[in-house]
Amino acid sequence: MKLEGASCVVTGAARGIGLAISRALVERGARVLLSDVDAEALREAVLNLGERAAGCVGNVCSPASLEAVAEAARAHGGSLRLWVNNAGMARHRPVVDYTESEIDAMLAVNLKGTILGSQVALREMRASRSGHIVNVISTASLRGIPRESVYCAAKWGVRGFTQGLREEAAPYGVRVTGLLPGGVDTAFWSGAVDRAMPVQDFLSAQDVALALVGLVEMPDHVVPQELVVRSIRDQDFAHGADE
Repeated sequence: MKLEGASCVVTGAARGIGLAISRALVERGARVLLSDVDAEALREAVLNLGERAAGCVGNVCSPASLEAVAEAARAHGGSLRLWVNNAGMARHRPVVDYTESEIDAMLAVNLKGTILGSQVALREMRASRSGHIVNVISTASLRGIPRESVYCAAKWGVRGFTQGLREEAAPYGVRVTGLLPGGVDTAFWSGAVDRAMPVQDFLSAQDVALALVGLVEMPDHVVPQELVVRSIRDQDFAHGADE
């Protein structure tokens, strides 16, 4: 896909990975509609990105809200070419300590939000028989992790949904990609965990944004189905090197 002039939507875009993705797309000439539930942070993000960026406060758990995001994207940039389901949230603690509201929120934002966003995107894109949906998932979708069990459950669900969506979207010429970052040094961890995290060994949000741009800019007949991207210093899945 050529990003110059392309109409794009990024959810969870006011900060962190979503903001870095939005910036990378704007820098390549795309017209980007940023969406987030945090109106003030969203306003500031849009102001900093310039005229190619616009904002629409949106809740990924609400179909009506997502329809409004799509409408705003059309008004800002025309026919939708790229939709990035990035919005997510987590609470990491022993499984017996999760409250029902925490469980509901993680499943709603991470899983339901991705499904609803993908529905809106595919309805828009199948008419033009082109486009790309990217679901930002997590390496938490690859194995069960202690103290992250509910987050893992949500992300495993997103990964399975993404695989099914890919097959349904292909006949319409719409590509679907799962992007699975490992640990990323963002404010995502603030309040999500009850211990210090080795963020100095994690990816930056810009690293993830560059990976996404590379996937999207592949020729339209190429479907990059899934990409795992991790810092070489992130030892979550590896044994330490021999001394």
